[in-house]
Amino acid sequence: MAPAKMATAKDATNLDHIPGEYGLPILGKTLELLKDPKKVSDYMYKTYGPIYRSSAFFQKSVSLIGPEANEFVLMDRERNFSSKHGWSPFLDKLFPNGLMLRDFDNHKAHRRIMQVAFKTSAMKTYVSHLNSGILDSLKKWESIDDLHFYPAIKDLTLNTAASVFFGVPLGPEADKLNKAFMDSVQAAVAVIRYPLPGTKFRRGIKGREFIVNYLRDQLPQRRGSDAKDMFTVLCNATDEDGNGYTDDDIIDHMNFLMMAAHDTLTSSFTTLIYHLALNPEWQQTLRRECQNLGLGPQDDLPYEKLDDLEMIEWAFKEALRLNPPVPSIPRRTTREVVFKGVTIPANTPINISPGFTQKMEEIWTNPENFEPDRFSEQRGEDKKHRFAWIPFGGGAHMCIGLHFAYMQMKVFMYHLLTKYEFTVEDGYEAEFQIMPIPKPKDGLPISIRPLGETSPIEETA
Repeated sequence: MAPAKMATAKDATNLDHIPGEYGLPILGKTLELLKDPKKVSDYMYKTYGPIYRSSAFFQKSVSLIGPEANEFVLMDRERNFSSKHGWSPFLDKLFPNGLMLRDFDNHKAHRRIMQVAFKTSAMKTYVSHLNSGILDSLKKWESIDDLHFYPAIKDLTLNTAASVFFGVPLGPEADKLNKAFMDSVQAAVAVIRYPLPGTKFRRGIKGREFIVNYLRDQLPQRRGSDAKDMFTVLCNATDEDGNGYTDDDIIDHMNFLMMAAHDTLTSSFTTLIYHLALNPEWQQTLRRECQNLGLGPQDDLPYEKLDDLEMIEWAFKEALRLNPPVPSIPRRTTREVVFKGVTIPANTPINISPGFTQKMEEIWTNPENFEPDRFSEQRGEDKKHRFAWIPFGGGAHMCIGLHFAYMQMKVFMYHLLTKYEFTVEDGYEAEFQIMPIPKPKDGLPISIRPLGETSPIEETA
């Protein structure tokens, strides 16, 4: 399964016919994007329109904005856009050869094998691990006086992912693995792209080395095993023609899947909890939906009940709309393409923006507000264009783990809502860092207490 081939010429430089601006010499708009990507996108869109050239992270690129652009790029019926070469400048040294860094027939072949790990039978096994792991973590939160949600949920998603992915708790290596993933993800948008001592990029490279060694040590005992964790399933998975993964394939895919399941869910859960803490009426509405399932207080959430949590799914979709874990999706043109009358040369880095499209006033009512019912059948704002809401991407590269994400979210929210209530201080407003993955800069301080328990403030009121 050889990787998709593509011309290795330098980045396209003849983009002057496209409106836009490059910003500072060499750095372009890198620093502005790291500080406030929304401000940069708003300015460029209002000044130059939905197709504009810019420069950031040491490359010139073209941005295509709006749902039509999203569809044009993601559906890619003519194979005009390389995902591999779009993501490579950011991820190739950190998460090489994951599904996002494969193209066309090679991507299709690897994805076909990986589908085995996301079949219904496998998902039913995973949900039992999620129930027990999430319950154990929530009980520990009760004893934390100064709970910050982001680091707490980061630990929870890592530990539950370890249970689902590896079938065993991580044990004393959990902190090291957690740090390795964090360092790798942060290095993806490091300004200095060479592993000099003391740099963010160096820490990311060392983090990858730790993860690779951890996975390689685990491989021999997984080959030929009938265990049901995801790692073991991938070690033994084959497509209908009997093709399977090499050891290096498994390491690369597991490294990427752990990152995707860990960091993106951590970000999404944090946005969801923040807005439910600010909107207690929605928190209570979702709590009632969970209570109406008719399960006992100590029962697990069974796989068969997942689809009954419709409003929780609306709320999750709204959190993903407000803060998509991947705010921008890069590609690189494989040939000259024309979009809305604008010619884009071959080998040009391009970007589409879920973060911008999902707040366009032309599509969304009160786009900055948390309104989960916009995803209801009655409002159906996401139905105005099928590529208006794309936090999981689309087309051939639609996130393979999206159903796992929904499943983990619903199990977590079910146990949280039926056993606890959560609040933030009056007047609190979180400030989110958007790149590389959205997260609150202060970790989101939050109060979580068992249902029915009176808070100290209420006792003295």
